[in-house]
Amino acid sequence: MKFRELGRTGWKVSEISFGAWAIGGAWGDVDDQESLAALHAALDGGVNFFDTADVYGDGRSERLLARLKKERKENFYITTKAGRRLPKQTPEGYSRENLTAWIERSLRNLETDAIDLLQLHCPHPDVYYRPEVFGILDELVKAGKIRHYGVSVEKVEEALKAIEFPGVQTVQIIFNIFRQRPRELFFPEARRRKVGILARVPLASGLLSGKFTRRGSTPNDARRVAFDFPPVEREHAYDIVEAMEPVARAHEVSVAQIALAWLLQRTGVMSVIVGAKTIEQLDDNLAAVKVGLTAEEVAALDKASALKPEYPGWMLERQGGQRLPTPTA
Repeated sequence: MKFRELGRTGWKVSEISFGAWAIGGAWGDVDDQESLAALHAALDGGVNFFDTADVYGDGRSERLLARLKKERKENFYITTKAGRRLPKQTPEGYSRENLTAWIERSLRNLETDAIDLLQLHCPHPDVYYRPEVFGILDELVKAGKIRHYGVSVEKVEEALKAIEFPGVQTVQIIFNIFRQRPRELFFPEARRRKVGILARVPLASGLLSGKFTRRGSTPNDARRVAFDFPPVEREHAYDIVEAMEPVARAHEVSVAQIALAWLLQRTGVMSVIVGAKTIEQLDDNLAAVKVGLTAEEVAALDKASALKPEYPGWMLERQGGQRLPTPTA
């Protein structure tokens, strides 16, 4: 495992980090002992950065990470998120009362006095235009409740607006071979401001794992209605997967490992957040760090993944770009 500087935090985090959404139980049945075994294996494999949220299993994954802390002596970092406990996403919901309550709940779940990194969990876009929200987070840092804070975003414009606030240390953003727009505008600005970039949804909710193709089946769980599976985008993703298959065969690895290896060779990404429920899934993810793609292979994959010019503006927006005007014709 290799490690990279996470923005201005002073931390060196593993290139592959453990995404704990799956072990919360939202993506099908999970067994806590099996989940714990995967968490232990992650530490054994060099992972030192674990990503969770207060709504993953209603705190279940936070509590599992608290158990991991008790059972292991290694130093590792846990980032959790807040904001999705709101019944309805409104900017007013990010009040001092709510933020404090969410953080106190996560502190109890994690059995700790201070959260390593707290991220706003894809909040309402107008939150980024409310300096008072970030002022509250600054106060919580001073109070010792959180060590650092950042944001998890849906769109590039939200990421760019968020890093205007000096206290924002990290941005977690959707970035994969299928959705590459963040590196056009956001990555250079994040590097300039020394903000840590965390790549989330690296396998497009499983669509880039190679398990789902136009010749096979589609997921039957929560991902079926996720943003990565609308009809037009799905066909484009199938094209990319088919381009990745011969590269995977040449390296004798899985398509998922090729997708992760491609990400690890992108300048700017500090850590790639990958979910796993079992040791087998984890081992497959960690093996990606050993895959060295050639310049020719990277260029071929970049060409295969380029959006076609005829794609409409709404699709470019869904790829993580800025809001675009609706075509008039």
